[in-house]
Amino acid sequence: MIVLVDIGNSNIVLSMYDGKINETYRYKTDPSKSIDEYYIILKDILKNAKGIIISSVVPELNVIFKNLSIKYLNIEPMFIGPGVKTGVKIIVDNPKEVGADLVSSAAAVISEYGENAIVIDMGTATTFTLIEKKVIKGVSITAGLVTSRDALVGRTSQLSQFEFKTPSKVIATNTIDCLNSGLLYGHAFMIKGIVEEIKKQHNNDYQVIITGGASRFVRDLFDKSYLFDDLLILKGLVSIYKKNS
Repeated sequence: MIVLVDIGNSNIVLSMYDGKINETYRYKTDPSKSIDEYYIILKDILKNAKGIIISSVVPELNVIFKNLSIKYLNIEPMFIGPGVKTGVKIIVDNPKEVGADLVSSAAAVISEYGENAIVIDMGTATTFTLIEKKVIKGVSITAGLVTSRDALVGRTSQLSQFEFKTPSKVIATNTIDCLNSGLLYGHAFMIKGIVEEIKKQHNNDYQVIITGGASRFVRDLFDKSYLFDDLLILKGLVSIYKKNS
C-alpha cells in the first residue's frame, strides 16, 4: 500500500494506492502540530504503508512528515523535488519556484490526458499551469475562491461568514445570494477569460482540466469542454512514484 500525501496551504489530502486510488481524507493544514499529534490523527491510514510519496508546498511540514514516517513506519518518504524523476520538464525563469503540487498535476496530465493542457488548480490560490509537450511553460496565479471570500468578509463589517451555493441568477435579491453570485460567477468567468487568453496568446486549443478543493463550488458553471478531476495531484503522485521505484 502506497500512501499519497498532498500538503497544501489550507488542507492536507491523503489516500492509499494499491492498484487504484482509494478513499481520500482531508485535514486542515496546521504547521503547529507535532509529529506525535499528526501520527495520532493519521495512524489508521498509515498502518499498512509500504511506501509514502509527498507533494508539499508547506516547508514547515516537510520535516514533520519525514520524521513521522521514519519514526513510526521506518519508511523514508519520497518528496516531489530535485532528484526525483517526474517526467515533467520546467522551462521558467526559476524552476524551483514551481510548486510540487503543480509538478504532480502536470505528471498526471501527461500520463492520462496527453501532452498539451491547461491545468487549473483551485486551492488557497487559483493557478493556471500551461503544459506543452511534457513541459511546464509557465503559470498564472490569482487569489483563490475561498481566500477571496474570507478577505471580503474579514474586511467588511456588516458581512458574516457563509457557505458557497450557486444562485440560479447572476442578479440576486438577498445578501448571501448576492455574495455567492459575485464570487462564484465572477471566479468562473475569470477562469474562462484567462483560459481563452492563454489559447489566443499561444495559438493552441488546449485541453482544460480543473482540480482542487474549491472546484466543486463552480462545477455547474462550466460546460463539458472543461474536465474536472478531483484526484489529479494524487494521480500524479502515483505516476511519479512508479517512475522512481
